[in-house]
Amino acid sequence: MADVLPLVEARLRTALGEPDARAAVTFLGTDRIEVLRFPGGGPEGDIVRYATLGMSAHPMADPTAMLADPVKGPRAELVLSVRAGVADTDKVLRPLAVLAASPQVEGVVVAPGASLDVGEPLWPGAAFTSVLVAEPGGLVEDLELDAPLDPVRFLPLLPMTPNEAAWKRVHGAQALQERWLTHGTDLRDPSRRSVPLE
Repeated sequence: MADVLPLVEARLRTALGEPDARAAVTFLGTDRIEVLRFPGGGPEGDIVRYATLGMSAHPMADPTAMLADPVKGPRAELVLSVRAGVADTDKVLRPLAVLAASPQVEGVVVAPGASLDVGEPLWPGAAFTSVLVAEPGGLVEDLELDAPLDPVRFLPLLPMTPNEAAWKRVHGAQALQERWLTHGTDLRDPSRRSVPLE
């Protein structure tokens, strides 16, 4: 079976440029997860992006399945975009690796609309302890793999405050995203506060 990760890294480089830093984290009983940091470029030069590398090495298995299929199943990597120079967002590397390892560790399938919680601030002083998984395809195109493998999807992460996460559990991801849009929320601002939820 072809190694998926070099293809994934090549797709990330094509979409986001050259990474200027990378960190590797290994959790007990899991494969190594890397997080790559891509400095800002283009018209929005102040945006830094963090992308996981390693989550897509294996398909995500339905936690209710008796036996995990080693070939078929959704594959994904996570991408977080934040404004540079506002907060110490480089500390997000470990929380991102934890989230990327969750399919292996906890048997969860990460998909758009899901909430992922790390249980601590994403970086020092952050108002966010969880993220909303957004729809893929905007920033980094899906990576098609040879059949019967599913494509690798690059899932954007939108940081949520605890209040937003609680509101989303009741009203759903779509309603929260509409509220962000209505209030002109800058989801890439690492120091933003919760959107009004009344």
